[in-house]
Amino acid sequence: MSTVSAPCLPPAAEHFDHPALFYKDEQEYVAGTAAFVREGLAAGDPVAVAVPAANLALIRAELGAQAGQVRLLDMEQAGRNPGRIIPRVLRAFADSHPTRRARIIGEPIWPGRTPAEYPACAQHEALINLAFEGRGVTILCPYDATRLTEPVLADALATHPTVIRSGTVQRSRHFAPTALVARYNEPLPAPPGVVATVFTKATLTAVRRYATAWAARLGLGEDRLGDFELAVGELTTNSVVHGGEEGRLRLWWEDGQVVFEVHDDGVLTDPLAGRHLPARDQLGGRGLLLVNVVADLVRTHSAPGHGTTIQVYFRA
Repeated sequence: MSTVSAPCLPPAAEHFDHPALFYKDEQEYVAGTAAFVREGLAAGDPVAVAVPAANLALIRAELGAQAGQVRLLDMEQAGRNPGRIIPRVLRAFADSHPTRRARIIGEPIWPGRTPAEYPACAQHEALINLAFEGRGVTILCPYDATRLTEPVLADALATHPTVIRSGTVQRSRHFAPTALVARYNEPLPAPPGVVATVFTKATLTAVRRYATAWAARLGLGEDRLGDFELAVGELTTNSVVHGGEEGRLRLWWEDGQVVFEVHDDGVLTDPLAGRHLPARDQLGGRGLLLVNVVADLVRTHSAPGHGTTIQVYFRA
């Protein structure tokens, strides 16, 4: 890391800024985040904060009456699935202020994240840089430097061009978001004892209904069964349309979650697939986005010679 001696000036309107805030305790957290919010409000910028509930309460208390001028979101709910954060949290807010420089605090990685969730979280942080390239947006990402592991903090240096430590802005010499996305594009293991079936265009409806009935027997609530059926239907249809004449569906139970996996011979070439907000008049192109919106976690592996495997998690 190389230290930047001059203070951070507001970036030009077309420049995307994506710093990480490494904080050691609540005092550093509140000082860094509240200052970021107040600078934005003073400049007349629209400001949003999407962080875990406990941290959201700290920021709200520090801002006092100013909290009413800020869009406040619980990231544990809005961003439970990391694949939904760019379209439904970050882009949704920035796009609603097209003529202003948006300021957003987004904390997608916290100590309660599971090992299954983390690779998708790290990829999300890297993909922010691509999703907002050339846009007048600043997204500050806090990291708990005391409770998060060293590998997680090292990944933050790869996904953020600058890092703030104890009030000092440092430029990361390890910034390499594209390489990180590739590193976490890893094969997805499935536990033993899965239910597996091959599907074709002719069997799409039967497979979707079978998977939904299976999820219901395992205890997925009625309020989630519609979302589950939608996700299975979108991914299996995508497989036969874009990935060949047939695909494979697997289902299993894992740590209180109903999981399904769809595999086909196609390859995803767009790293932001499932994170684009389609135009209102666009036909198609919403399938993977819809899955990201309704699911609790989506994990993807796609590579030439391996095809595409997508695992989708629903909490039971």
